[in-house]
Amino acid sequence: MRAGGAVRSLRRALASSIVATVLVTCAGVASAEPAPAIAWAPCADDQEGECGTLSVPLDWAKPWGQRIDVAVARHKATDPARRIGVLMVDPGGPGGSAAAFALSRLFSPDLRARFDIVGIDSRGTGNSLPIRCADLMTDPPSSYPADEAGFTALVQYNKNVLAKCRERSGPIFDHADSASVAQDMDAVRRALGERKISYLGLSYGTVFGQAYAEKFGDRVRAMVLDSVVDHSVDLKRFVGERAAAVDDSFAEFARWCDRTVSCALHGQDVHAAWEAALVRADAEPLGRQRLIDSMYGALSVPDWGYATHLIATTGAQRRAGLSFEPNYESVRLATVCQDFSLRIRTFSEYSRLRAEELRRSPIMRGSLIGHDEATACAGVPGPPSNPPHRLNISDAPKILVLSARHDPTTPYAWAVNIHRQAPRNTALLTYEGWGHVAYPQSACTRGGVDDYLLDLKVPAVSCPAIEPPR
Repeated sequence: MRAGGAVRSLRRALASSIVATVLVTCAGVASAEPAPAIAWAPCADDQEGECGTLSVPLDWAKPWGQRIDVAVARHKATDPARRIGVLMVDPGGPGGSAAAFALSRLFSPDLRARFDIVGIDSRGTGNSLPIRCADLMTDPPSSYPADEAGFTALVQYNKNVLAKCRERSGPIFDHADSASVAQDMDAVRRALGERKISYLGLSYGTVFGQAYAEKFGDRVRAMVLDSVVDHSVDLKRFVGERAAAVDDSFAEFARWCDRTVSCALHGQDVHAAWEAALVRADAEPLGRQRLIDSMYGALSVPDWGYATHLIATTGAQRRAGLSFEPNYESVRLATVCQDFSLRIRTFSEYSRLRAEELRRSPIMRGSLIGHDEATACAGVPGPPSNPPHRLNISDAPKILVLSARHDPTTPYAWAVNIHRQAPRNTALLTYEGWGHVAYPQSACTRGGVDDYLLDLKVPAVSCPAIEPPR
């Protein structure tokens, strides 16, 4: 071969190598290149914390394209001599600010002493280009359509909101799925100069954790998924299993009243009293649905005293609503609708789904969050960008999956299924009690999580229930 031909061949080989490297990096393998540094400064509303931003690609499939800034905060380890490393945290939602969460007092003194606790506002939340479109969601049709016309009105309403929200939000709207958040997490890891991270995700934060463990399992030191959202579920399971879970929680509340003298409904048929309360609520505009939604909120805490009040009185209810995170109703369109296949196409499909809800939830008539997320995504075009699939975390260490047995929001069945999908890479800790988010519920759940994060000690398989305040 002539010298010129050899040079051309070498250039082609180098070009092919560079293209292959970019493709591999985009496929999810951690880049060897350091991320830009984070310029830390004292947080405006918490002088103990440090706040900053990190520049990341808008589209991780185009790493040299447009960039965005994601907001980051950290609480540095108070015992630096015994520092273990970085604990990334996320409160879920989506819509909750992980940056603010990292500076909260939820974490034990031991965790705050031994870890730099770091929170990244996921795309579309907090200070990471927040998606805010609640003011566009005025005069919505019922999310419980009774006929073809009602379903058509709901889908058209959703399409209009989606178009306006996308136009207002800009390109971030189409790049806010959990797979993109996982890439941002690893960019922050590299910017911090950490070889591995630990992670604690609550509720929807567990979807981010699953995505990270799949893409970057060898970069995980320890991971806790508390009140896990199963990213493998289809539409039927997404709605149906949540419906069954909320009825289970109501049944637990009724059993508590049966055995608790101080319950105002003690000695009565709680289920019959609930049905009577629903009939009374029918006399008020939106009264029945408002009562059901308020009961859902009471069961999620759990606040059984308020649940009793809802049934025993005819006073106004505080609707649980979907504003439990600052911009949840907006960002779910960009995140939840792209992480799950929630595409109800026809009224007949909706009718079958609604019948399944009622079959599995005759008491509560379905799950507020499961139903509303599914119907909010009706009319979203195309397949999800981060579709649900069977969990593959073969490169990750032992991950701790934590759940309350009677969680009305993220069913216990989901935690069991996550463990079933990855038995070698997960351990399941069951809190035998009630409510959503198990970590703060008892000394046992706190201690089990803390011991695991601090010493990589896998806890016992269950923690006894602690009855909620009356």
